Amino acid sequence: MKKLLLLFILTFTLFAQESIENSLDFVEKELVIALEKEVEGIDKELKNSVWLTRYSNFLTHQELSEELNRANVAIAELKKRNTKENRAKIEEIEKKKETIHRKIELLGEFTKSPFTEMIKPPEIEQASKISNPFAIISGFSYIKQLHLQKDSFFSNLSGLEILIQRLEVKKELLEKIVDFTQEDRFLNELEDTTLKLNEFKEAKELFSTTFAVYEKKVNEATIRVTSDIKEQIKSSVSIAVIIFIVSLLAFFLKFASKRYIEDNERLYMTNKVINFINITLIVLILLFAYIENVTYLVTVVGFASAGLAIAMKDMFMSLLGWIVIMIGGSFHVGNRIKVQKDGVTYVGDIIDISLLRMTVFEDITLTSYMESRRSGRIVFIPNNYIFTTLISNYTHLSMKTVWDGIDVTITFDSNHKKAMYLIKTIAKKYSKGYTDIARKQLNLLRNQYSLKNTNVEPRIFSILEPHGLTISIWYMTNSYAALSLRSTISAEIIDMINETEDIAIAFPTQTIQLKDKIKKLPPVNLSEELDI
Repeated sequence: MKKLLLLFILTFTLFAQESIENSLDFVEKELVIALEKEVEGIDKELKNSVWLTRYSNFLTHQELSEELNRANVAIAELKKRNTKENRAKIEEIEKKKETIHRKIELLGEFTKSPFTEMIKPPEIEQASKISNPFAIISGFSYIKQLHLQKDSFFSNLSGLEILIQRLEVKKELLEKIVDFTQEDRFLNELEDTTLKLNEFKEAKELFSTTFAVYEKKVNEATIRVTSDIKEQIKSSVSIAVIIFIVSLLAFFLKFASKRYIEDNERLYMTNKVINFINITLIVLILLFAYIENVTYLVTVVGFASAGLAIAMKDMFMSLLGWIVIMIGGSFHVGNRIKVQKDGVTYVGDIIDISLLRMTVFEDITLTSYMESRRSGRIVFIPNNYIFTTLISNYTHLSMKTVWDGIDVTITFDSNHKKAMYLIKTIAKKYSKGYTDIARKQLNLLRNQYSLKNTNVEPRIFSILEPHGLTISIWYMTNSYAALSLRSTISAEIIDMINETEDIAIAFPTQTIQLKDKIKKLPPVNLSEELDI
């Protein structure tokens, strides 16, 4: 009985031990499966890692290199026996070598190290000197570009650190799996992961050192450019203040001239001079502020001027014409001038004289009445015309009057002496005021010009024409209103002729002679006339 009891107890113990062992095996399997799934998850997570891809390419390059060496060894062995079979094998291996060579060429950058390009820092371009306010924008752009490059480079380091962390987790998981099972595939994967982890750690140490050096260079370049920007901002503010003071002074000078100069022409020229001086000072301030080598500038401007003088001849001639106008005083704002171009005549008043042209406002004159039949236009006359085109000035210096003339043709049987007397009387009556003004103006012009004939009284002439006797009356009139006085005098002459019986206007006429009324002339002896 005791034996049976002992046998039962021993059997139960063995069965319980076997059950426990089976339970432990099941738990271990489930744990290994869970750990393996975690490893697979990490592999999927790191599937698109650039670092792993480059490392894989490096391993592929090494494998291809070893395969190429094996092919060379095989060919050397086959060449020892020159048989047909060996030659066929050699040819097959040579084709394989060509394929391997092409693959190696594609992976050429992985010959020495898989991470050379990843660890190599971007080149820091030398920043150009910030020598003007516009370069400040390029300075800020340069700093932004440096920071973008640094962030991009740092992202590579961050990616490497994340990769190392995940590989360490994978290594720990694989070590746990190996503790439960000694399968070769887990042992090989653990060995491969450890090798990769060591490679990436070494790359990280090198990368950290490289990034630290690169970061210092970026900071140094940033500080240098920032300092230049600050200096340029200070300089620009100083120059802006100086320009503001110069402009403010010009404004006060204009205000003072407007208050104390009553003559509009003098006021206009004064404002022009103030503007010219103001702009010149501003240009000189900017040149001396932003041109480091003025001698170099003068040399460049000299060569550039030689080329521009040919290409822009008319513009330079206009600038020279402006200088001649300003210094010579031949034309002023307010003068009435006459200019012809391409058969068209323009008469008007100068309303502006700029560096390149004179602006003329066309008025209603005898020229617009007889020729163009247009008026009121704004005409722009290049200043270089004073060298190439005849420009008449009706109001030069103190002159405000010009000679104007009216022609009246009377019949041959009219009392021409009476007509001349009456027409001259009318002209004197209406031009007396302008005659007195012209006399004073010509006396003033004698100080600058040699004037011999200063007679300004109305002048009258009688000229024999085919259809009658033409009486031409000339008188002094206002340069700006010659057409008005001509109209007044013309109307008075017509009224006078209509009221006078022995004076008649001549028209183109024809005389018809009838045969019975033809006056017979005495015969002429040609021999006597010619003394034959």
